[in-house]
Amino acid sequence: MKIEDITKTNGILNDSTRVILNIMYTEKVIVEHFSEILKPYDLSGEQYNVLRILRGQKGTPANMCLIQERMIAKTSNTTRLVDKLLLKELVTRKVCPDNRRKIEVLITQKGLDILAELDPKVIEHENTFAKKLTAQELHQLNELLEKYRNK
Repeated sequence: MKIEDITKTNGILNDSTRVILNIMYTEKVIVEHFSEILKPYDLSGEQYNVLRILRGQKGTPANMCLIQERMIAKTSNTTRLVDKLLLKELVTRKVCPDNRRKIEVLITQKGLDILAELDPKVIEHENTFAKKLTAQELHQLNELLEKYRNK
């Protein structure tokens, strides 16, 4: 379905406008589907992102700055996200012994278990969208989006 049909636009949109609307609408569709996967686990996309970052640390603690710089949504309140994950016992938080102003965050086994359970569902989610394109088209789309995004 064309973006003009989705937005019920009567006039003709220029290509620049169409690209922006298509990206925004596509992001909305992807996020809505992804949120449905996370819903039974009582996780937001941002909380899931924090857990993935912490799992990637392979047992090494991460401080709030490291988590924030690796977040996809840079505007997320990292402290609030970690607090919510702490209440769910998916992470631990402690003061760094070398620098008392620094907070270290680690993923718990419970957090790792949830990610392990989510992994196949996330792969299936990604494949749902990816299967509509060839491998070459996926590669080209990635290159075009990176080119479009970077100044």
